[in-house]
Amino acid sequence: MNRINSLFQEKKKDVLNIYFTAGYPKLNSTVAILSALEDAGADIVEIGMPYSDPIADGPTIQESNQQALESGMSLKVLFEQLQGIRETVSLPIVLMGYINPVIQFGIENFCKKCQEVGVDGLILPDLPMNEYIEEYAETFKKYGLLNTFLITPQTSEERIRQIDDTSNGFIYMVSSASITGGTSGISAEMEVYFNRVNAMNLKNPTLIGFGIKDNATFSKACQYANGAIIGSQFVREVGKGGNLSESIKAYVESVRG
Repeated sequence: MNRINSLFQEKKKDVLNIYFTAGYPKLNSTVAILSALEDAGADIVEIGMPYSDPIADGPTIQESNQQALESGMSLKVLFEQLQGIRETVSLPIVLMGYINPVIQFGIENFCKKCQEVGVDGLILPDLPMNEYIEEYAETFKKYGLLNTFLITPQTSEERIRQIDDTSNGFIYMVSSASITGGTSGISAEMEVYFNRVNAMNLKNPTLIGFGIKDNATFSKACQYANGAIIGSQFVREVGKGGNLSESIKAYVESVRG
């Protein structure tokens, strides 16, 4: 069974998903951050695949993308870094990024590499669902990869149900129609949206992302979903320097409360 499915079978609430950018703050930080997150008690990790035009991301993640690319990060380097990671890291790993670099790498080759190193799923926000179903779904399935779609407060009920039918893993509930790192806290308007989605009784678990940064926002989000995703704030934390392992442990513990 895919590690993502196993996680949600075992844990229904307070799932902590942490995003970081591959190759940031240093080119060789990827494995160290993964190991530190596992030791600190994260449940699932998203590794950002750096891209020159990350349209859904705010300044923090954009800057981390730029720095990682300038340091020499690429999909080839990332897969080299992840080789053998399953000897030490057991938590689910998701690669998040944009479809262009994946197509350039070659879809089949990319999926094969994901399977080889032990990647469990993908989040490709700019991959249209119909295109995924028609062109990529079989290849993803062949290599044991779960694809996660995003929904927003503007997503219609019909489309949410279609996403739920197409998905097998979790649904990424974007808290608001903004860029990553662009929201502060959870508003009453967001709560109406979360309740609307909950009332649909979807078959897939949901994780709330965008604007989650500390114990207060994580705990609040977990009232409305199976867990939450932290991205921009974690990228800021690892960008501060110092002892990565210690700072990651302290941050994750502060979020858990």
